[in-house]
Amino acid sequence: MSERAGEPMTEPDHDCSLCPRLRSFILENRSLHPDWHNGPVRTWYPAEGPRAVRLLVVGLAPGLRGANRTGRPFTGDYAGDLLYATLGKFALSTGQFEARVDDSLRLQATAITNAVRCVPPGNKPVGAEINTCRAFLSATIAGLYRLDAIVTLGKISHDSTVRALGGRLSDHPFGHAAETEIDGKRIISSYHCSRYNTNTGRLTTAMFEAVFETVTRHLAAVR
Repeated sequence: MSERAGEPMTEPDHDCSLCPRLRSFILENRSLHPDWHNGPVRTWYPAEGPRAVRLLVVGLAPGLRGANRTGRPFTGDYAGDLLYATLGKFALSTGQFEARVDDSLRLQATAITNAVRCVPPGNKPVGAEINTCRAFLSATIAGLYRLDAIVTLGKISHDSTVRALGGRLSDHPFGHAAETEIDGKRIISSYHCSRYNTNTGRLTTAMFEAVFETVTRHLAAVR
């Protein structure tokens, strides 16, 4: 990682080749859809930048027709509808989410990233890819000097976040609405807000909103 404008680089290069399988899949999609983003999806920060972030939301990986297409986390697929509606309800974003990068949506003291920055075939990264991309997750977290809380969406993102913070999984197990703390950062885990989870009833809107109610209550208490 190099430095740019005094800040450490926390994102893979657009042509990152650290994970051969993901690189091959992205090149295939560049050929099929040359107008798509088709590269690692960068962390999305509020307008004030990383130093304003108190909450980090960690997803799994870009969706093929979502963030891999648009270049913005959770933008272009169903998961973003529930996530951004919930962020807006709890004043963690402003503006209108319209599933495109030029909408009026803006984050408030919140950043959004993924445990794996490149789209995986079948939405399923393998262990080596998760481990390799954790260097970028670790660097992202390290650059958030005011970070108080992290919401992890799904077990893979939760486990990778715990490892990025130097914790042991046995001490910080995943569970919906479970809370734990590492190095002064509160971690609240949630089932992923995917269409599959919501369609099957594994995750309801009320369950998801309850996670963010817990988060905002914590942020208010430590302000």
